[in-house]
Amino acid sequence: MAIAIDGPAASGKGTLARRLAAKYGLHHLDTGLTYRAVAKALLDKGLPLDDEAVAEREARTLDLSRLDRELLSTHEVGEAASRVAVMPGVRRALVEKQRAFAAMPPGAILDGRDIGTVVCPDAPVKLYVTASAAVRAERRWKEVVEQGGRAEYAQILADVERRDARDMGRADSPLRPADDAHLLDTSEMDIETAFQAACAYIDAAFGR
Repeated sequence: MAIAIDGPAASGKGTLARRLAAKYGLHHLDTGLTYRAVAKALLDKGLPLDDEAVAEREARTLDLSRLDRELLSTHEVGEAASRVAVMPGVRRALVEKQRAFAAMPPGAILDGRDIGTVVCPDAPVKLYVTASAAVRAERRWKEVVEQGGRAEYAQILADVERRDARDMGRADSPLRPADDAHLLDTSEMDIETAFQAACAYIDAAFGR
């Protein structure tokens, strides 16, 4: 039982994936954290971010059971991750690990940007979670403010649009919905509405 969830930054796919994993008793992997973990390993060791062979070596030794969301969620790590994520060698190494994770019984939910198209193309349920750039930027801005931080909405919107262009325009595994993915546009949905819609797709696919 593998469920693939894709979508751009701040679309709500991670929150949705965690709730679905809890409901159905499945393992969950935020594949974006795997790229962040490689980037953080490079930063921590003072290694270059533009050496593909070095980055691939770190990717192949990565332990998926030791991913710390809080440590990996900093802006610095995110920026570094966007540089290593475009490297084909790193992507190949991490896709191997992600596929092995997806095969763990009783099943898994993976969220990212190429799950339905590359990592788990045969997943029986594929969701593509999206929202307008303006809505996603506002969500990210509110998160920062609610955590006591300071941020400029215009800057966050620019970051979101730049990230979208990079993710959708890269030559290797660009962000796009799989041909058979169910589209969930959460621009005007709260998480509960999106969750119930996703459950309906999953239950229908597995005859529940």
